[in-house]
Amino acid sequence: MALIQRFEDIHAWQEARQLVNRIYEITRQGEFGKDFGLRDQIQRAAVSVMANIAEGFDCESKIEFARFLGIARRSAVEVQSLLYVALDVGYLGQATFNTLYQQADKVKALAGGFRHALLRKSSSKSRAT
Repeated sequence: MALIQRFEDIHAWQEARQLVNRIYEITRQGEFGKDFGLRDQIQRAAVSVMANIAEGFDCESKIEFARFLGIARRSAVEVQSLLYVALDVGYLGQATFNTLYQQADKVKALAGGFRHALLRKSSSKSRAT
């Protein structure tokens, strides 16, 4: 496994970036692009995932970074919930919904796995001292 030297090296951040790009692409289209409230909210939630991973990377401690990864996960869940709104009002078809939902799920899983690894490392260090 390669050493993470920049936030751009974090796989969860890379996948979050893809999610943001897909969300922006779909929210530019048709009626979705005209629904400013939903469009802006889902865009902000997706950007929050990516931003919290990056911001957490620059934290002073693993525990603090893990907290930001938890926030990123919750923002990914927010994206998933908002995708249901877009599906239910007819802005998205089922296939597009599934693709975006799965991308958010992937980001959520990666951020969660990274968070757990950081917390394990942090707790094992505190036991060793």
